[in-house]
Amino acid sequence: MTPLISVCKEKQIEYELINVAVYQGEQKTPAFKQFHPFGQVPYINDDGFILYESRAICRYLAKKYAGQGTPGLIPADPQGEALFEQAASIEYCNFHPFAMILTMEKIIKKKQKLPADEKAVETGLEALNRKLDAYNDILGKQSYLVGESVTLADLFHLPYGSIVFEELDYSSLLENRPNVARWWKDISARPAWQAVKTSAT
Repeated sequence: MTPLISVCKEKQIEYELINVAVYQGEQKTPAFKQFHPFGQVPYINDDGFILYESRAICRYLAKKYAGQGTPGLIPADPQGEALFEQAASIEYCNFHPFAMILTMEKIIKKKQKLPADEKAVETGLEALNRKLDAYNDILGKQSYLVGESVTLADLFHLPYGSIVFEELDYSSLLENRPNVARWWKDISARPAWQAVKTSAT
């Protein structure tokens, strides 16, 4: 799961999406690993410029196309950008690892016909409960993780947030956290993300 397509839609960037047979291991082939040495998805080829890692790609596109689409996905001033990087680190360190545990155990292992490790699921849920308390405090003071405007730091939550809160129906994580619930309702209703979800069905 990647926020990349959502960011392309936010920035009104034309793109060609090439599907990769991940569960058949296409990303591990020598041909693919010429472009992503770790054998993972995604990567982009921007007129010969190869870049991998989702968050790096999103940052690159937000800056390259700063003048079109949704403005300010990365703030331009030094303090604003520092606050953005702080918020992006929050997602990377305090949300993604635990959402990924739930995704691995409940979705990926199911596709692989493997049993879920329920102890790992419990650990992931316990961690998210603790972390989302801090989110609720932050979002009680401002509309988004950086301030009053949406940034990539918010959008980075969309893929795995949708899995956790919606597909796996751990919506109880939003209960008693009205600021997180309000924020999630806001970012997940964005037209760009809704278009991504529609195209995936």
